[in-house]
Amino acid sequence: MTADFTDQLAERAAARGWVSAPTLWELVERRARATPDATLAHEDSGRELTFAGYRDACLRAAAGLHAEFGVDRGTSVSWELPTWNESLVLVGALARLGARQNPLIPIYRGREVGFITKQSAASLLIVPTVYRGFDFEAMALEIAAERTGLRILVVDRDLPDGDPGDLPETEAPPATAADAPIRWLFYTSGTTADPKGAPHSDLTVMASALAMAECLDIRADDVSALVFPFTHIGGIGWLIAALFSGCTVLTTESFDPVATPAFLADNHVTLAGSGTPFHLAYLAAQRVAGDEPIFPQVRSYPGGGAPKPPQLHHDLKREIGGVGIVSGYGLTEAPIVVMASTTDPSDKLADTEGRPTPGVDLIVVGLDGRLAGPGAEGEIRLKGPQVIRGYLDPALDAQAFDEDGYFRSGDLGIVDDDGYVTITGRLKDVIIRHGENISAKEVEDLLYTHPAVADVAVIGLPDPKTGERACAVVAVKEGRSFDFDGMVAYLKAQELRLQAIPEQLELVEAVPRNPAGKILKHTLRERFASMPNTGGVS
Repeated sequence: MTADFTDQLAERAAARGWVSAPTLWELVERRARATPDATLAHEDSGRELTFAGYRDACLRAAAGLHAEFGVDRGTSVSWELPTWNESLVLVGALARLGARQNPLIPIYRGREVGFITKQSAASLLIVPTVYRGFDFEAMALEIAAERTGLRILVVDRDLPDGDPGDLPETEAPPATAADAPIRWLFYTSGTTADPKGAPHSDLTVMASALAMAECLDIRADDVSALVFPFTHIGGIGWLIAALFSGCTVLTTESFDPVATPAFLADNHVTLAGSGTPFHLAYLAAQRVAGDEPIFPQVRSYPGGGAPKPPQLHHDLKREIGGVGIVSGYGLTEAPIVVMASTTDPSDKLADTEGRPTPGVDLIVVGLDGRLAGPGAEGEIRLKGPQVIRGYLDPALDAQAFDEDGYFRSGDLGIVDDDGYVTITGRLKDVIIRHGENISAKEVEDLLYTHPAVADVAVIGLPDPKTGERACAVVAVKEGRSFDFDGMVAYLKAQELRLQAIPEQLELVEAVPRNPAGKILKHTLRERFASMPNTGGVS
């Protein structure tokens, strides 16, 4: 991280007329003074928070947490709540106290939450009673029974309340970014291993949010859709972007493909985020609605979480309006290190994730270990103001960083002559058939253009003859049909080389994705690994 990022933050924010601060809490205070009556958050329940109301609610909750649970500077707090106004307030309250907070995505259960609260030395775990049919309170109590010093706070909308006059003094802001204390602990989802803790400061998360807000050209009158789980690092980024710019976020406790687009339409959404499954739902809603655009004020469709099918960009732009998908690329350890801009050409918006954001040093390293030139594929490696300095478990650092200190993303990509980055897959997502590399994403993008395909994932499955075989897992649009022979004929017509055409097709009702929109390929591999390769639909 560059030592003068605090100065860069102030200069870049001021250039756009935004407020800024070196800590999250000071940012809350400055925004509340600048536009006290503007709306920060509007829930699909109808409940709203103004910026001044948000600050005041944060202060009361901070006082309650301090008085009732002893939360103070450096206290480690894990919390797993739905996307409620109270979740936004909890973030601000913990920021006011200087606690180290650990937001957990709601899909985590006892194994992950138990591991995380132990590794992070959490002294407080905050959960709802029951959410989406799961008893979080029972899970939390079971974890606490095995941990000395872990207290449980059950929150169903009501946070602790206290007198702000009893709060301790706030901590002095850091002189430089390198001095900023760890205030956040985000965990990456583990598939076969334990989740990995990625420590962030306020400034590393701000660097990500600032880059996103600049690329999207966010304005005070923008209305943005925050429809994925708020506890994801991207949700925190959107809160900070709203505090920078003064825009409004529309939130929903649980995304619904019919109700949520209607809610966004009723509230004049201008930034219709935030990833492929949501964009697909907006497109479906538009096709049901007919000719009149469902989002007449839309300016762009922020994207991220997973690479997008290029055709989806063109479909949204043509059928609803706006500039199309403006997507970003990053990881929990390095959020928004690449992002497109609203002024980028349409072909770059469709086919790339944009260019490295300010301060990011991105290199591409070939599988032979050498730097790759423009247009050559290799692993994306990174340095920048939003990149973690190391994992909570330092034993993970040796594999995560190369000898020059670049973070190894594990993602494959290409940088073109203009500096635009295209993500071509994961290192572990390359299908190796008869010794030849097949890009799953290349095949997915082509299949997505088929008129019968609603969603698609291409996975590698073990094969005794070829090492691996490519299997296409397809969700078909309602009223359409799709079969193996049709798939092969279509891909041949698209001039895909024969070696890359999938040897197996599986039809599913829906392609499984996590809350951030990433396809759960490990789930599909487990499901179909034992299926015979019949050269057709199993």
